[in-house]
Amino acid sequence: MRCRSRWIAAIVLTVLALASLEAAIVSRQNAETFAQKVAQIRRQGEAGGSSSGRRTALSQDELNSWFAFDGQTYFPAGVTSPQVTIVGDGRVAGQAVVDLEAMAKRRSSGGGLDPWKLVGGRVPVSVAGILHTRDGMGRLEVQSADISGLPVPPAFLQELITYYSRTPERPQGVRLDDTFPLPAGIRQIEVGQGQAVVVQ
Repeated sequence: MRCRSRWIAAIVLTVLALASLEAAIVSRQNAETFAQKVAQIRRQGEAGGSSSGRRTALSQDELNSWFAFDGQTYFPAGVTSPQVTIVGDGRVAGQAVVDLEAMAKRRSSGGGLDPWKLVGGRVPVSVAGILHTRDGMGRLEVQSADISGLPVPPAFLQELITYYSRTPERPQGVRLDDTFPLPAGIRQIEVGQGQAVVVQ
């Protein structure tokens, strides 16, 4: 009886997963809608005080469509297939396929017990957390991270973020716990289920 219950639970979970995938609409039209809304947010930011109180909703489907059709040029080499889930109540989750080969070679000490010798190839990396925004500033509170489904410590995730976010202007990359200014006069971002509302 217990075995049958497990099978029923597995079938229900599979159906729910397929339903959520089917419900996600990735399309060129959604990508264009997202780009238009971002341009509108920029214009509102440039207008300054006259845009006070402006609210623009960005849906999860629009964001993921933009990633699929137009966003790849904004990601560093070695990071592909980004996808975001806007969970709600401030919570967000993201996933991307990351090539760890170059990073592993750079970080490996060559010792027999070096964990970086075990890392490599293209693997899915997932991060979940809470986006805190207020008074024009933002911070991502990371709650969990995994690589190929295996949990990783914050220090490992930070190494990954540092490696892929380095620029000539910022050679140390981005720190996970950094507070950052929101662009375009954005005062806060309200994260609801399936959408985020930008408040300027």
